[in-house]
Amino acid sequence: MNSNLPGKGTPPKKDRRDAARESARLMREAQQKKDKRNKLFLRGGIGAGLVAIAVVVALVIVNSNGPAAAGPLNMASDGVLLTGDGTTITAVPTVALAADAAPVATDQTKLTNTANIVVYADYLCPYCGQFEATNGTAINSWVTAGNATLEFHPISILDANSAGTKYSTRAANAAVCVANSQPAAFPAVNAALFAKQPAESTAGLTDQELTSLVTTAGVTDASVTKCITDGTFKSWVGNATKRALAGPLPNSTTLTKVAGTPTVLVNGVAYTGSLTDAKVFSTFVQDQVTAAAKK
Repeated sequence: MNSNLPGKGTPPKKDRRDAARESARLMREAQQKKDKRNKLFLRGGIGAGLVAIAVVVALVIVNSNGPAAAGPLNMASDGVLLTGDGTTITAVPTVALAADAAPVATDQTKLTNTANIVVYADYLCPYCGQFEATNGTAINSWVTAGNATLEFHPISILDANSAGTKYSTRAANAAVCVANSQPAAFPAVNAALFAKQPAESTAGLTDQELTSLVTTAGVTDASVTKCITDGTFKSWVGNATKRALAGPLPNSTTLTKVAGTPTVLVNGVAYTGSLTDAKVFSTFVQDQVTAAAKK
């Protein structure tokens, strides 16, 4: 039976072969174009996926670093520098640094014939509390007399040890608020924070209790209360802590970074002696002053 349509003749055998070849060629080209589109689509999908992953990673990195925060007044070195004139302790005034600005190290070459004491401490650190209880009064008397300077750096490395309240950061923020707005009260507030130091693994003082503490210590500036409750310098404390832990430490001849607290330097030399023996620390301080005078 003839399968051709009515009125159409049967093509020669050669023509049928040519038609079959042409049909096969067209099918191959169509498949090749389809394969090419699929490959391009696949590449685009992988590329888009990689971009998405890169964006997520970037966001995680940025968020883990925390936002840059403008610095407080009187802490351009990341610490508050206290000096004395024989009767009074005064904080050396400095401008507030812009966000992302590098700290300005204290020029100790201008602080001659003194013991230049630098302390990095966490207000939850029990060893810092021991050092303060043992040597705090003596250091303040040396600074008052003009025989020493004290540059105090509040840092927060023990937030995980305060039952979720991040007490180290909140206490450091309170101290920085005082340095920013009423720096003359910093020595008294610093001593009070250690005197009321909570035990590790407890929640520590609330922000309201921190406000009461600084008020009792002599702070009268109302802006300090708002600074504490708002956590104004929390981010700055975190960034200053990262800088101390990463190093380099300015004005240090023996340490490159903070590895634990308290970290105490006297004229650039790290103190590694007893935290509970005032005589040992006093002798170390005198030795550093004598060594500096010989240079």
